[in-house]
Amino acid sequence: MLLRLDKRDTRPLHEQVAGAIRRAIAEGECLPGDRLPSARDLSQVLDVNVNTVLRGLRGLRDDGLLEFRRGRGVTVAEGADRRSGLLERVHGLVRDAARLGYSRTELIEMIRGIP
Repeated sequence: MLLRLDKRDTRPLHEQVAGAIRRAIAEGECLPGDRLPSARDLSQVLDVNVNTVLRGLRGLRDDGLLEFRRGRGVTVAEGADRRSGLLERVHGLVRDAARLGYSRTELIEMIRGIP
């Protein structure tokens, strides 16, 4: 798995880490069941603090893309390859709405109003 962060990206580093892993899953570099490198190894490769990597990994776990298993490390969850693309689009939609001045609540109401 080849991960890189864009130094020009203004998003918080943990979001960039999560985005890089999300892309790797979406593009098939990481398949369901695959084990990810340790947070320490990822932090060295990406040149960020290990806590930053852990925060990004926890976000992906909360999104259902990763599983944390004692003794087995972090693995890609079953179905993550399908969810990853959709979640990336949802995150983009939330960012676009915020840029246009809409709150998350307003965005949710817009989505609920779609037949």
